[in-house]
Amino acid sequence: MWRLGVTGTYLGDYFGILMPARVTGFPFSWTSAPMYDGSTLLFLAKAIAEGSPVGLVLTAWVYIVYALARAWEDPFTAYIYERAAAEAAAGTTPAKKRQ
Repeated sequence: MWRLGVTGTYLGDYFGILMPARVTGFPFSWTSAPMYDGSTLLFLAKAIAEGSPVGLVLTAWVYIVYALARAWEDPFTAYIYERAAAEAAAGTTPAKKRQ
């Protein structure tokens, strides 16, 4: 939440609440989805700590589901920030277009 704030962390971009620019500093300089990666690593660590084969299988499942989510979310996020940059360059915003 340090870089994104509350609205950026909790799906603000899906509701039109964008950051001034797409966040690319750490941890986003290492991965485009640090919360998904961190969550997967926590599941993996718990499965290893408990010695749970089922936990390892579930961790793999979580990884697959997150990969599918990222396949949709990463292009969408790129699109909305590209569109916002184009609108800013053109001097229009969605609110101005509707008037």
